[in-house]
Order: sequence, then C-alpha cells, then structure tokens
Amino acid sequence: MEGQSADLLSSLLPLVALFAIFYFLIIRPQQKQAKKHKEMIAALKKGDKIVTNGGLMVEITKVEDDFLVVKNHDNSEMKLAKEFVAKLLD
Repeated sequence: MEGQSADLLSSLLPLVALFAIFYFLIIRPQQKQAKKHKEMIAALKKGDKIVTNGGLMVEITKVEDDFLVVKNHDNSEMKLAKEFVAKLLD
C-alpha cells in the first residue's frame, strides 16, 4: 500500500507545480491589473482626459453611476460606458 500512495503523490506533484506556475505567472498578474483598472475607473472625475478602448482621446465633463459624459476635441459631447475606458492620460 505504501508504494501506491508514493506513486500517486509523485504523479500529482508535477501537476501541482504546473498549476502553481500558471497561477503566479498568469492568473495573479491579471487579477492585480484588473483591480488597478477598477480603482482607476472609480477615481475618474470631471476634467480628466482619458483614452477609450476605441482609441478616442476625450475629456470627462460629467461622471454618472454607469456612464461618463465626455467631450471630444470639437466640443461635441457623448455618453460613454465606464467599462470602455482604457486608460487615464496625464
């Protein structure tokens, strides 16, 4: 019986190691990046300049619960869902 449990343990060890490597190289960094992006979206305020997922560079004129009212370079305003904010410009 002891030989079988040792065989089982030695056959599962590479799978556990592979999962640990996968977690630390892929899953954990993605979770950190998603948390940082969520915090950035929560901190947006009027006057901030942002880039949308579509590549538009706009300025926030009003912050609502789920949407942002943004102004384009030609002063036209449009409504943008918060989840489409790619990054904040300095």
